[in-house]
Order: sequence, then C-alpha cells, then structure tokens
Amino acid sequence: MTLILLISAVMALLTFFMVLFFLTYVRRKRGMDIFHRLRRHHVVDTKKESETEDLLVMLYRFIKRTAKPMLNWQIAQRLDLKLKQAGVPLFGAEFIVCAVVGALFVGAIAYMLTLNHIFAIAFGLLVPVALWIGILFLIRRRRNAFTEQLGDCLTTVSNALRAGYSFQQAMDVIAKEMEPPISDEFAHITTDLAMGITLENALEQMNKRVDSADFDLVVTAVLIQREVGGNLAQILDSISDTIMERIRMKREIMALTAQGRFSALVLMALPFANAAIMYMMNPKQMMILVEEPTGKIALAASFVMMIIGFIVIQRIVDIDS
Repeated sequence: MTLILLISAVMALLTFFMVLFFLTYVRRKRGMDIFHRLRRHHVVDTKKESETEDLLVMLYRFIKRTAKPMLNWQIAQRLDLKLKQAGVPLFGAEFIVCAVVGALFVGAIAYMLTLNHIFAIAFGLLVPVALWIGILFLIRRRRNAFTEQLGDCLTTVSNALRAGYSFQQAMDVIAKEMEPPISDEFAHITTDLAMGITLENALEQMNKRVDSADFDLVVTAVLIQREVGGNLAQILDSISDTIMERIRMKREIMALTAQGRFSALVLMALPFANAAIMYMMNPKQMMILVEEPTGKIALAASFVMMIIGFIVIQRIVDIDS
C-alpha cells in the first residue's frame, strides 16, 4: 500500500511537470531558430526572464539545468540535428530528458494498473520509441513540404535576381513572402549571415538540416556560380523545371503504387484482425496457438512470412524517381 501511494505521488509530480513542459513548448515554438542560437552562445536576455518569473520559466530552468550536463554528449548533438530537421524547438539533451520523464510517467501508470514490473518497464520503453518514431515522421513530412515549395521558391528567386535584387535580398523575399517550412529555413540563413557566417557555410548548414537531394542540387549550383560566374537566374530556372518535373513524377508514381502500398497494410493488419475475431468466437481453439509448442512454431513462422511479404511489397512499390 505504501509503495502504491509513493508511485501515485511520483506520477502526480510527473504529470504536473509534463503539462508545464507542454505549455513551455507551445510558448517557444514561434521563436525557435534565434532562441536556439542565443541559448547556444549564452546570450539570452536574463533580465527579461527575471521580470516575467512564473512557473513556465521555472520549468524551463529546471529542464535546462537537467539537460546541461548532456549538451556535449555525442548522441545529444546528433539529436540536435534531427530535431532541427523535424522543426522541434528542443535541444537533443532536452529531448532525452523529456523521453526519460515520459518513460517514468507511463511506467508508473502501467505499474499502478497492472502491478506488474515487466508491463511497467515495457510500456515505459514504448515512450522513447514512440517519440523517436514521431520525430522521424515530422522530419519526413517537413522534408516533403520543403520539396513541394522548392520549385516556386527558385522561380521567385530567379525573378528577384532579374529585377535587380542580390541573392541575399532574394532570400529575404522568400523568408517574408513564402510559407513555412521554406520561409523558416531561409530566415535561418539570413540570421546566420547577420551573425557573420559566410553564405557558403550557411547554405551548407541549411543543406544538412533539410537533407533533400533537390536542395543539394541547388546549393551545388549556387556555390559553383559564385566561383566561376554565370547567369544564376537562368540556372535556377533550369533547376526549378527539373524539380517540378521530379515532383510530378513522384505524384504519378504514388498514384500508380497506391494499390500495392494498401495491400501491404492489409497484409499486416488482416492476420491480427482474424485472430481477434477467432478468439472472440472460440477462445479455447485460439489458445492452442499460444500454449502448444506446435502452435508457437506456427505463430513464429506466420509472423516471419508476414514480415517477408511486407518487405517484398515495399521493395516492389518503392521506385526511385
């Protein structure tokens, strides 16, 4: 009984901190890039913080202090890049702190519900896995959105260059006129240039954040043009046409392979649905697959064949464009 009360108290505290952290996340979302850079160089306006002292600031300081010893960890620095690619306003060390706190929180709830250490550990480990899958999903969605905007972006830049703008002024136009995520990335470049970073390094850093083959082509063309000269507006027009054609081909491929991708999802979901229905109709017969050695072998073989079928279908419908 004492252990359950202790776990309840810990869970209540974790819930309190998780809610406050979510509020802090929403508050920091808008000023992500410049706030990251100022914090990295320890030039955050502490006077303003002292004037607006509240629970959110206290939570921010708690997370910052907890994550500070981990800032130089190699895994934390790798997570920094992944979080920037996903558009999440956190450092890698802060993400680790959140994952640990979330794992403890979910594990405590699972233990209270089941009173089983194995279930508590299993559900606790699901939290960092789910967070990582969410980060990968956000990275892919943001990269696709960036690629969709890139053709129009290059057209705007080339038109601005023909109108007499410099390349840096054309990037300012993109940062002000277009929608995120491409406007955020170009705003990041203008911030880097204002802080003394060269255009070449700023473009290379943006290329790492975006991690897009199409934008890598753009960066290569711009860097070569700055070294050997040439009509940059015409070059960007050619690249824009190429990118727009690639996007059209990708959409056509997605449409043609939709049936195959849906078949892969059905292949993975149908056996579990059938198992659930059969268990409701005849539980004793289904338990043979779990209790008998032959049933366990059949389940293992079926699972392996499902995975093989899913991989084969994915390889068939995965067409590089």
